[in-house]
Amino acid sequence: MHEPADYDCPFCRLQTGVHDEHNQPEDVVGVTDLAFARIAPKWWPANAGAALVIPRAHHENLYGIPAEVGHAVWDLTQQVAVAMREAYGCEGTSTRQHNEPAGNQDVWHLHVHVFPRHHDDRLYERHRSTRWVPPQEREPYAERLAAVLDLPRVFA
Repeated sequence: MHEPADYDCPFCRLQTGVHDEHNQPEDVVGVTDLAFARIAPKWWPANAGAALVIPRAHHENLYGIPAEVGHAVWDLTQQVAVAMREAYGCEGTSTRQHNEPAGNQDVWHLHVHVFPRHHDDRLYERHRSTRWVPPQEREPYAERLAAVLDLPRVFA
């Protein structure tokens, strides 16, 4: 375990109604019993509208996640990738998931990145060029993606 004992998880806070600039309820594009998807608050230069797929229960990383939850995350990841192609008109998608500091994990709650991809977008060459995106810039992407996903957007 790498998360500090007093870790205040942003993904858990979002589900309980505690919001900040990087975690808005409007970011959520789909909720299932075991997982949810949201627009990422940090984007790469040519990949606007990237999403995160997250288990609803707090699991630090891939190593200890129960199979049922892992399957739910992966199923929703597939749904988001398919919806992203339709909603954004992108030419493809990429997924990434990080574990532990050496694996570049920086939020201590498992999540899968889903990136819209475009020919020659140089995603992996620009990973140090990310920027925090304000809520009003994220919202149109959330609306487009949620419309195609057609899942509930609130936590029950």
